Amino acid sequence: MAHVSRTFTVTPPPAVVIDYLKDFSNAEEWDPGTESCTRTDAGPVVVGSTWHNTSKIAGVSTELTYTLEQLSADTIVLVGRNDSATSTDTITVVPSGEGSEITYHADLDMHGLANLASPAMKLVFEKLANDTEEQLTRVLESR
Repeated sequence: MAHVSRTFTVTPPPAVVIDYLKDFSNAEEWDPGTESCTRTDAGPVVVGSTWHNTSKIAGVSTELTYTLEQLSADTIVLVGRNDSATSTDTITVVPSGEGSEITYHADLDMHGLANLASPAMKLVFEKLANDTEEQLTRVLESR
């Protein structure tokens, strides 16, 4: 399993950050690996909402179905699944001065033969986490 975590601060308050991040369609703006992310259900974004995500990481495209599995005033948990992997993104947002401190944890569990690539994926994930922190900060600061 590859695991990465980043903690950083932004100027928008937690409610604004949570409201933006809970809609995973916005990943097209802040996640450098996401090529497309389309909501597959309708209505308000709530626990159980789903998205079809297409990502390209290290030149390899993959498609996952993401489900919003937890949503509270300070935590979002999104889980993406396909036959070869499960990706769990846990985002915690707490007050920090006038803004927010974001802790972003990403866990990638490869299944079957894909599990053989896990050690290499750790290196790729570290680079992607750095890029995600930079891009997410830039997007949130512009809101």
